[in-house]
Amino acid sequence: MALHRSGKDPESPDGKSPTVYYDSTSENYVLHGWKVTDPERLARMDIPEHETVIEFPRRMMQFFPEVNGGAFPAEGPVRDEGDE
Repeated sequence: MALHRSGKDPESPDGKSPTVYYDSTSENYVLHGWKVTDPERLARMDIPEHETVIEFPRRMMQFFPEVNGGAFPAEGPVRDEGDE
């Protein structure tokens, strides 16, 4: 899997969440956001057992090339901790 970080939430107080990733092998996005746990909200959705729901701020749309004119931000591949 070639996972590339497209961008992190510039308004995140600790700089860790939410984050947009792009998997260049599957050509899918992987989103890191706030887990939705509110039973009322979840009850209004038909969520298969193998899926989960996250909340993701609108301001993060800027990190999708389909929205920003086709360019990925230059953050590059995600590396495991300890990679040089």
